[in-house]
This record gives sequence, structure tokens and C-alpha cells, in this order.
Amino acid sequence: MLDQIKKTMEIFPERNSFFIQEKFYTYKDLESAISKIRFQIEQNSSSSDRLIGFLTYDDFETYASALSILFTKCGFVPISPENPIDRNASILDQADIKIVLSSQNDEKIISLCKEKGINFINTTDIPKVKSNISLPGVEGNEIAYLLFTSGSTGVPKGVPISRENLFSFMDAFWQLGYKMNEKDKVLQMFDMTFDLSLMSYLAPLCRGACVYTVPPGGIKYASVYTILEEQEITVALMVPSIIAYLRPYFEEINLQKMKYSMFCGEALYEDVVLEWAKCVPNALVQNVYGPTEATIFCLTYDIKKDQFKNKNYNGITCIGKPMMNMGAIIVDENLKPVPKGQKGELCLTGFQMTRGYWKNPEKDKEAFFILESNGEAKTYYRTGDIAFLDEDDDFMFGGRLDHQIKIQGFRVELSEIEHHAREFTKISNIAAVASDSAGTGNVKIYLFVENYEGKTEDINSYLETKVPKYMIPSFIHNLPVFPLNVNGKIDRKALLKNVVN
Repeated sequence: MLDQIKKTMEIFPERNSFFIQEKFYTYKDLESAISKIRFQIEQNSSSSDRLIGFLTYDDFETYASALSILFTKCGFVPISPENPIDRNASILDQADIKIVLSSQNDEKIISLCKEKGINFINTTDIPKVKSNISLPGVEGNEIAYLLFTSGSTGVPKGVPISRENLFSFMDAFWQLGYKMNEKDKVLQMFDMTFDLSLMSYLAPLCRGACVYTVPPGGIKYASVYTILEEQEITVALMVPSIIAYLRPYFEEINLQKMKYSMFCGEALYEDVVLEWAKCVPNALVQNVYGPTEATIFCLTYDIKKDQFKNKNYNGITCIGKPMMNMGAIIVDENLKPVPKGQKGELCLTGFQMTRGYWKNPEKDKEAFFILESNGEAKTYYRTGDIAFLDEDDDFMFGGRLDHQIKIQGFRVELSEIEHHAREFTKISNIAAVASDSAGTGNVKIYLFVENYEGKTEDINSYLETKVPKYMIPSFIHNLPVFPLNVNGKIDRKALLKNVVN
């Protein structure tokens, strides 16, 4: 991968590498920025420094910082300046970071770095140096990046991805047949602390394409639409929530030049994506799936333009088959494989999978297990997702295990309630959330509907014709706009926050 990026900087120095905040940056600019930041890292780090932190702003220096670290023998740790300071302090401590790169002087971060004896380097103040984009020559088991996700104990949980994991993803990505070249324009809508961002900027840089980033602030789906249309984007990986918000404008959207339209990060509903497919008539539309632990994504499914040829479960589009060098199985609660057609937990194995959490052996015991088959022992990762394998060896997604609850002893899949509510209301953004706020064991289902103009009691009346009584929501809340997290996903915790006492 790095050799491909190096090659594009040499072949296409005058072509644009990034479009950020209404400004273009060439591959020559990128080579210069990488060289000067790399020089500073190598001058200020010791041989024992494994990880370098950088603050995730939407600017050229920030992307150059991530790439510069990859061109050294270190791995990078993206840190959001929007995080609470205690969370960032925990990340710095856990990763044992000695250097933080930043394009801006954030006084809170600077103060935190001083307190912890961390070298804070402002990347905009670095003088130019002689070009140096030589390959670092590191082992595959060395860390490429460390991402911190939310932990059940309130402490951020680190997911280390090795260079072998990342390079395996890139090899498998190109093996899928994407025809990307120096003329392509690729959307990058994700915060850099979210691993889907890596595909959105690393893949195009391997082919000399230009990366178009979405500015922070404002209404994200509106910004995405503006960039897709005005810049004539050809490749886009998005979360499904984006097209759910764009749905009222589908008749006006006609993106003729889109070649690849991919979705990941949330359940992709078939009805919405089939309507979206008409907006991108010349594009391959795909549902891709994968947790952070398995490097960006690892299963794919091509959406057919003929709706009768597509597969769905509870209205959720099929997630398809594993990519090259990855495997997947369905297991029961005893971690034993189940027959085709039987639901269970989706588990993954292969070269893209992390070897374990960062300094968290207890979590490793919960999330990983070894299964022997045909004399070969493989380590599997438990995704926490419900799925089943159909007769064509395609995996069907059935929601989260933590969205599967028990009420009155009955097992309930919240995605089934959402499916029927969406079917009745014709509204994309619907979320069923369970809560036992009183801690009495009396679980209640809260159904949230976005901008519904009808009567909420009509929804329950419809649900009574579709699901058992114990699955009927205790409360239905009609909200004008759903809260979203930084990556554009529906924030289910925020939904509950103001209604559960």
C-alpha cells in the first residue's frame, strides 16, 4: 500500500490529492508535507516509541500527519479534539504516547500534553525539508494504527490494527475489482477516529485519485449532498443514515458519474437503497460489513437493480460473503457452529482480524475464541451481531445481540419491530430501544420515529397485527430530528436520554 502511495506521488505530482475546505492540494504538496512531518517525528522520537498521536481536524496537515506516521516505523492514534478531556487523557495514557501532532493550538490539549510530559508539535509551523518518502521497512506485525472505541466500563477500549491487517484489507479491496484511477473523485465523510475513513483516503491515494472531505459542523447530510453533486463524486462510502435523510430529495438527485456507491456502519434497508440506486444509475451499489476489529470491512454484497433479485431479512439488506483471506461462521451461545438457516452470533477469522485488544486480556477472553476444524485451529472474533447463512452461502444480518432482549421470557429482536414500523410509516429513521431504567427487570420498549405526521397510536395498532403483544412498544416518541453521532449514525443512547426517567 505505501509503495503504491509513494508511486502516485512520483507519477502524478501536479494532480490533486485532496480537496479540503474549498481548496485543492496536489500530490507534490502531499509529498512535501509528509516529508517535513516525518522528519520532525524521526528527530523527536526514540526507538521505543511505538505510537504517535494526532488531533483530527479537517485540514490537509492532519491527513499528512496520518500518512507521515505510516511512513515511519510507528503507528498512529487519531484523537478527536471534540472528546472530553478526560477521555483524551485516558487514550494518551493507555497508548503511552510521547508525541502528539496537531495543526491547531488547542490550549486544553497543549496543557494536557505538558502535564503528561508529551511533546506537542504544531505541524503548520514546521519548515520544509528535502523530500523523503522512502519506505520504512517495518514488520507486518507492527501496529499501523490504534483506534479507541467506547468501552462498557466507561474506559475507551483500544483496537490495534497491524500493518499486515491493513495491507490485507487493501489487497482484498482491490481484489473485489474496483477500477479506480487518477481521474476519480472520492468522498471522505467520516471523522478520522472512525476506521471507515481509512478506506476513503488511503484507497484513492493508491491510485492517484482526489479525496474530497466533508467539512465539520452544519448539517452533515446536506454537506454530503452538496459535495456529491457539485464535485461530481465517482466513489462514495457512506453510512445508511445519510441516504435516509436525503430520501425526500431523491427525485432531484441524478449522479450520473458515480461509479461505486458503498454503505457500511449501520443496517442498510432494502427499500431505501433501491430508491437510491435510481439516483446513481451507472454505479455499482454495495452493502459492506465489518467491525473495527476486522479492519474497515470484510464482507460485501452487490445490490441488484431488480428488487426481486435482492435478499433481505426484516427489510435489512444481505451483507454477503467474506472478502479474500477472511472467513465467517455462525455460532450458538455455546460457541458451536450452527446449520445453515439457523440464527446465531456472527464470528470472523482471517488476516484482517486484530490479534486482541490493547492491554485488555479480560476483554480478549470475552471477544475471542479458538475453534478447531479439520485439524486446524483458528481464532475467531465474536461480533455481537445476529446473523444466519442462507443456502447460497450469503450472510443475512439480523441486528445486534444487545438489541435482542427478553420480555416476559420471550426473546425479542428490536430490528423486527423497526421493520414493521418502517413498513407502516414509510419513514426511514426509526429506532426501537429497550430500557430497564428502574433496574427492576421490567424491560420496556421505546419506539422513536422521526418527523411522523400521523398519530402514534396508529403505529401501535398496526404493530398489533404483526407482532405478539409482548413486542408492542410501551412508548412511541415522535421527534423532529434524530440525534446522530460524529459518524452520522443514529445515537440510540441520546434518544433514550431525555425520555427515560
